[in-house]
Amino acid sequence: MPGRSLAASGQTVVVRADAAFALPALYAALERRGVAYAIRLPANDVLERAIEDLLTRPRGRPSHAPLVRYRSFQYQAASWDRPRRVIAKVEHHLGELFPRVGFIVTTLTGTNQAVVHFYNQRGTAEQWIKEDFLWSHVKRFFSSTAGAAAAPSSPGGTARHTAPGGPTGRR
Repeated sequence: MPGRSLAASGQTVVVRADAAFALPALYAALERRGVAYAIRLPANDVLERAIEDLLTRPRGRPSHAPLVRYRSFQYQAASWDRPRRVIAKVEHHLGELFPRVGFIVTTLTGTNQAVVHFYNQRGTAEQWIKEDFLWSHVKRFFSSTAGAAAAPSSPGGTARHTAPGGPTGRR
């Protein structure tokens, strides 16, 4: 398919990235190409003021299960050309003094929880990449020292990335 665009081939691209990629030029480039994204934003005073009421733990006996709350709002950083949707996730955990807070800038239209869930899969994909990288070095080591027949297979076997949703046996 050289030369064909993803849209012409019927494929959809959605980008998810950590805060190192929270760059206005990247948002604009993705938006020009019609590519949806979910990118983590570093926290700042303006973002935290927008969710100030979620940062205080509710009164009463805390649950053993984390209290998780979401909020979606429009935000425009000084370096942005326009406001964008930001989703905040605030988690209160038993025994922790301060909540865990995360912000995601996105063009996705799903629910707050669905967008955060999609973004959190980024870590799973990175783990698969690290495992493949590790196993490629293990195989290279064994093939150079004991012959290719002695090289162990990867934990997922030879059909590692053929199942929908990632490596075989994982969801």
